[in-house]
Amino acid sequence: MSRVCELTGKGPMSGNNVSHANNKSRRRFLPNLNDVTLMSDALGRSFSLRISAAALRTVDHRGGLDAFLARAKDEELSPKAQKIKRDIAKAAADAAA
Repeated sequence: MSRVCELTGKGPMSGNNVSHANNKSRRRFLPNLNDVTLMSDALGRSFSLRISAAALRTVDHRGGLDAFLARAKDEELSPKAQKIKRDIAKAAADAAA
């Protein structure tokens, strides 16, 4: 399982551990990933995603999964999230017609 957020694409970063003697050794900064279940209002079902805590706050701030995916860039989303975005757009188009 990769350590990448499915909604924002946030992944591990690298940096240095710096000791009191200023010795440097490489380390990894991992994103704070959580397994969450988010509900889609347009589709009427829930989706299990592995997203960062920052992405979860952004989803809440934008008003839910549908609103977040409407504004998200496709290149940041995982293939699973891209499919959810297409399904939501299709359901919204069907509801408008």
